[in-house]
Amino acid sequence: MLNFDDEVTSTTTPAAARMPAMGASSGAADHSYTIASTSTGRIRVEDKRIINSSADVNQLVPFKYKWAWEKYLAGCANHWMPQEINMSADIALWKNPNGLTDDERRLVKRNLGFFTTADSLAANNIALGTYRHITNPECRQFLLRQAFEEAIHTHAYQYIVESLGLDEGEVFNMYHEVQSIRDKDEFLLPFIDVLTNPEFKTGTPENDQKLLRSLIVFACIMEGLFFYVGFVQILALGRQNKMTGAAEQYQYILRDESMHLNFGVDVINQIKLENPHLWTPAFREEIRGLFQKGVELEYRYAEDTMPRGVLGLNAGMFKEYLRFIANRRCQQIGVDILYQGATNPFPWMAEMIDLKKEKNFFETRVTEYQTGGALSWD
Repeated sequence: MLNFDDEVTSTTTPAAARMPAMGASSGAADHSYTIASTSTGRIRVEDKRIINSSADVNQLVPFKYKWAWEKYLAGCANHWMPQEINMSADIALWKNPNGLTDDERRLVKRNLGFFTTADSLAANNIALGTYRHITNPECRQFLLRQAFEEAIHTHAYQYIVESLGLDEGEVFNMYHEVQSIRDKDEFLLPFIDVLTNPEFKTGTPENDQKLLRSLIVFACIMEGLFFYVGFVQILALGRQNKMTGAAEQYQYILRDESMHLNFGVDVINQIKLENPHLWTPAFREEIRGLFQKGVELEYRYAEDTMPRGVLGLNAGMFKEYLRFIANRRCQQIGVDILYQGATNPFPWMAEMIDLKKEKNFFETRVTEYQTGGALSWD
């Protein structure tokens, strides 16, 4: 039986055998990792790092970050597929001229208009960007699972659009044609472009900060803030026994995204721990400014999706909620909070987010939740 606690001296890989990471130039710094290694030495735990590691990225064990592996396993255990959820009640309600108000229909369509492309952006950011720059195999394992889950989420929104018979051209082009949605995407794109640029590589303080900044925007603002108005709105419909199939899918997506957020926070904090020189006062203040901008953009989206208030909700309530969420994200990564005294006007959302999702949230098997009754909206 292999014992990974043994002290084994690693041999040096011949320079000619070293292959730069995807997208990195052949002149990469000495700390660049390799796609293939000819080293005959065993990997030591202390050689592993989240970024800029020289350890072989193909060797999963010994684990250094067991939290990443545990999140990967939890994600696999929570597997679901959109077409397993019954949409018949939603279809009947949508086709009924008196089933939903015009404001409720606007809310549903604007929700889908944002989310149909948001998770595609997320998947591209992982597959074409983040994955290349994270040099730890157990973290990469989770990222592979996360990318698949983003594909499932995009599938779920498409499945809702198709089930309801919505105009696909209208919904899928909202990220071009609806300003409140476009503004959010345009905020995100520069940070995604940093990671997906094939010429970008880590290894300098400046570029490592660019990576860290993009990871914070991706995890804490995109997944940790920009998704929450939409989640509240559709889940509020479900709580009123409206659009229950769509609401069930959104709650499964919320469970997945909560895991993505928590993984992202762990990665960010580990990078800070291993690279404290990146976490300067000026950088922290810049991050606070990005959070403020994120809150402004998501609040404009809330105003656009519900200009007159609906479901007992109004845009003003979302201003307070977004400030509360932004404070929580700041605390999670060690940034001073922005909004003193902000409170949560939707305590029922906290209950959903804080469920023990790995065990209790998704107990039923596929054949049992096909009826659409796996979740309770009481």
